[in-house]
Amino acid sequence: MRELLTGLDHWRAQGKRCAVARVVDVDGSGPREPGAAMAVNEDGEVLGSVSGGCVEGAVVSAALELIERDEAELVSFGYSDNDALAVGLTCGGTIHLVIQPFAQLIGFEQLAEAVRAGEPVVLASVVQAEDQLGATALVRPGRPLLGSLGNAELDRVVARDAAGELGQARVRRYGPRGEARRSDVGVFVQPFLPPARMIIFGAVDFAGALSQVASVLGFRVTLCDAREMFATRARFPHADEVLVDWPHRLLARIGPSLTPRDAICVLTHEAKFDVPAVLAALQTQVGYLGAMGSRRTHDDRLERLRAAGADEADLDRLHSPIGLDLGARTPEETAVSICAEIIALRSGVEVVQPLGRTRGPIHPQLRLLQASGE
Repeated sequence: MRELLTGLDHWRAQGKRCAVARVVDVDGSGPREPGAAMAVNEDGEVLGSVSGGCVEGAVVSAALELIERDEAELVSFGYSDNDALAVGLTCGGTIHLVIQPFAQLIGFEQLAEAVRAGEPVVLASVVQAEDQLGATALVRPGRPLLGSLGNAELDRVVARDAAGELGQARVRRYGPRGEARRSDVGVFVQPFLPPARMIIFGAVDFAGALSQVASVLGFRVTLCDAREMFATRARFPHADEVLVDWPHRLLARIGPSLTPRDAICVLTHEAKFDVPAVLAALQTQVGYLGAMGSRRTHDDRLERLRAAGADEADLDRLHSPIGLDLGARTPEETAVSICAEIIALRSGVEVVQPLGRTRGPIHPQLRLLQASGE
């Protein structure tokens, strides 16, 4: 949805009717996670993807039909001999999508405004019910609910639950009036959070490559270095901001706002820079903390950190030498290895292997249809 906002706004300005398809659940192995979206207008033009190419043609046909009927529908594509031949879904799993006319997406302007401003917002949509399928409401912290899911009490309960939803998009189940431990109504809760942050310390060549790769992954990148002649916008065009400051002073200001979604990469490998930076980073809730340097630099750094008061639990948070062992040598390759380590940490993968040497589903097993009210 985030990537579709500009295109949808353009279609709306042209007065074109369109429909939006969103993945709301995946059984087994699936090519895209819940929240993946695709839009189709009345002329058959397409934005986005819900399967990486497997079922797009079938979704376009369904969307065009629903535009004419002005209705929402929950559709599923699963693997079988016939399905594989018909739509090409050969991943071995089943994806469930809700397809609805764009006009049913209450609060689109407010959603787009919040996403562009980096403000948290949650889009809640009924995706399973005898009626009200496609009913949509927008939950914004500190503001009244915009839209309705069809029942005032259901609205209240979903708004309460969605306000604390900081994780992955998923379906929650309720009774018709928001009752817990019932499954009459499935509500797809899709949070839109500000981009995760990556703070890079050290205005070096590796930082330039890392800022570029991290931006591709959706991070909001801050490059910080105390040396004014090196920390320039011209040298780091892919960073969202370039700051001239000491690392520990910057973290004293922004550290409390960092979350487990964020990353800090210390690329200075000089004790006067990286030891204060790592110590300050350990005081935050940042999810990934990595430091560059040789194994000798790493061992020396550990001793300096212990001498400065860091305990073993603190040091266990430090990924150093930074990155996965991919055989990287260039700054660009090293940037890929660092981001690969972040992806592996987020996914809970401890041993990284080529897919050709592993068994089981390629895509993670996702089961997001939760029990009532969970």
